Amino acid sequence: MKKRHEVLFTQLGTYREETLRLVEGVSEEEAEIIPEGFHNNIRWNLGHIYLDQYLWIESFVQEISDNTLKLNGWFGFGTSPTNFTEETPNLSELKELLQGQPEKIKEKYGHRLEEEFPPTEMGMSTIEQVLMRTVFHEGLHIGAIQYLKRFI
Repeated sequence: MKKRHEVLFTQLGTYREETLRLVEGVSEEEAEIIPEGFHNNIRWNLGHIYLDQYLWIESFVQEISDNTLKLNGWFGFGTSPTNFTEETPNLSELKELLQGQPEKIKEKYGHRLEEEFPPTEMGMSTIEQVLMRTVFHEGLHIGAIQYLKRFI
């Protein structure tokens, strides 16, 4: 694996560790709170982070899984906790999914990082570029979770 790919996967893992550290000690009940003036809660943000990486990659390679479609109904752009059902992963389940995701992505797509695809509206044409975007996106949601924690 090329050095820059190793750096990318180190960043994915480091940001994920930061996300998970941030929600250590948050209870299932606290993860459900939507403070006044907010549209989402901690649980939604965690599910959205998880979904975002798969949704971007799978859309890019045109291999969208049933699981991604299902998660999109709860955690996709424009959704909110009002979309949750009894089947929606809870805080503990989301933490477990998030913990294993960087390694699963590395295993499944690590050998395809430089494969060329038609460019997105943002000009990304490789999985490597898409993953760099998801690192930035996760950082935005880390900030949102920090902000939510102040209000709960």
